Amino acid sequence: MNDIKAKALLRKYAEGSSTAEEKLLFEQWYASLNNTDHLRLTETELELAEQEMLKKLPVVVPEKTKRLRPYTITAAAAAIGFAIAAGLWWYKPDHKINNSNIEVQARNNILPGDNKAILTLADGSKISLTEAMKGELAQQAGVSITKTRDGQLVYQVKGRGSKVVYNTIQTPRGGQHQVILPDGSKVWLNAASWLRFPSSLALATERKVELRGEAYFEIAHKRKHSLFVVVTANQEIEVLGTHFNVNSYADESIARTTLLEGAVRLSTPAGQSYVLKPGQQAVSGKDQPLSIRNVDVSVVVDWKEGLFVFNKESLESIMRKLSRWYDVDVVFENEQLKQQLFGGKVSRFSTVAEVLDVLELTDLAHFKIEGRRIMVVK
Repeated sequence: MNDIKAKALLRKYAEGSSTAEEKLLFEQWYASLNNTDHLRLTETELELAEQEMLKKLPVVVPEKTKRLRPYTITAAAAAIGFAIAAGLWWYKPDHKINNSNIEVQARNNILPGDNKAILTLADGSKISLTEAMKGELAQQAGVSITKTRDGQLVYQVKGRGSKVVYNTIQTPRGGQHQVILPDGSKVWLNAASWLRFPSSLALATERKVELRGEAYFEIAHKRKHSLFVVVTANQEIEVLGTHFNVNSYADESIARTTLLEGAVRLSTPAGQSYVLKPGQQAVSGKDQPLSIRNVDVSVVVDWKEGLFVFNKESLESIMRKLSRWYDVDVVFENEQLKQQLFGGKVSRFSTVAEVLDVLELTDLAHFKIEGRRIMVVK
């Protein structure tokens, strides 16, 4: 943001005449200032901004968070910047979607994704989970399918079905959903993903599901039917009772399985096998052998917690995530821009323009929005 725009926003902010979007943009920009950037404003202006924003901080300030920053630049963040960032809306711990508030702030901007998915039953019939009311949706092969008040899809075994039938739940770009499988296991599906599973999963001797895209699993432990298997294009994951995340998108060159709790045995089509420990991530691809590394699991499951967390991540990878979540197409002006690295934390429920505004603070890249297409330029 240039000096003229920053000062204009500050003046409106102090007068109380700025819109909700302008307030958020100015607070994000101010929170990201480093020592050199503070020279853009006079001492009086800085003091005014500080006083106005400190009035808005909650009585209990949550844990401090990091601003977005380019890894090609090193600068100490201003102490007041961190304090203000801790109290901003886009870092608050309540990450539930509030579409009415977002619409007021974003006006005609591209809004974030929401809880939506399509359930395809064994007979080929499709149910929109976005439009379906709470209550029972269907019964098949001894299994009742219901939608809860908070939008979860729940499978309950009512009796023994005569045959094994398969269901598929699919999220579009700009969608996510949670499902409780017939065996009690919980699955969170990220955008542009699908999960295929038998409705008789609770009674199967081997609980096997297929995944494309990304999902977080909390597997229910069953004594009689202990083995749970997740099959992706590049990996097969054997599970006992555990929590783990699988990222296996078709447009990603590698698949990643990250263990948070318990133990999983992972194997590849090439015959490689490894037992993961908590905090480890298995990486493999069509032309890449299986490798294991230690990771920060909070970064891996950021999407489930309502955040985008970037840790020395390329702009190409970041824009793929934004493309799926906001249902937009991305075009790069040149290939070098894809390799720029960023780090930081942004609410997953900000509008796309708010996320791009924060990325632009680094001056490493700029963005033009044309309909549902984002142009990345220098």
